[in-house]
Parts: sequence; structure tokens; C-alpha cells
Amino acid sequence: MVDLDKKYYKISEVATLLSIPASTLRFWENKFTVIKPYRNSHGTRFYTPADIDKIAQIHYLVKERGLKLDAAQEQLRVNPQGIDQRHRTISRLKEMRSRVQEMLDALHSLR
Repeated sequence: MVDLDKKYYKISEVATLLSIPASTLRFWENKFTVIKPYRNSHGTRFYTPADIDKIAQIHYLVKERGLKLDAAQEQLRVNPQGIDQRHRTISRLKEMRSRVQEMLDALHSLR
């Protein structure tokens, strides 16, 4: 998971943090009721860390598990805690795998 230390993030920051195109974020905002960024008088979107977490869950469901948008919306509605827990667990496992790979690469470079 990404450490979020600000109160609000612009769409370009969220896109960079999650490696998702801004156009995808705008599209998902229209399709998923759980994404509701604050907008200022100029229409600029501002995402909270909670919004970013929901977007990361949607990314997990749609891009990693391969669910259709309607199925992902239903999963978020029916089992939000389970999806959140599963997403966090997989993120932690990916981070641990990356660290182990870094250690293996360092060991191989010592040979």
C-alpha cells in the first residue's frame, strides 16, 4: 500500500500513485458510486485517502481479478470488508515478494 500523508490529492497525483490513467479514474467515477471526490468551484477533483483506497480496491477487482464493472460494483456493495481485507493482504504479499527478490538479487551480486 501507498503511504498517504496529505488530506487531498489531485487526479494526476492519484493516477501516478496507483499507476492508473486519469481517464480511467474519471470513467470509474461515473460507474462506481463509492468514488465521490470533492470538487472545488472550478471543477477540480480532490481525492481523500479513503477515496484512493476505494479506487485501489476497484483496480484490484477489475484489473487483477478480471471482474466486469457491474460485478465489481456488486462485490463492493455486498462484501466491502472482505474485499478491503483481501486487497490489503495481496498488497502486503506483493511488497514482501519484492523485498525477497531484492535480497536474492543482492546475494547473487555478491557471488
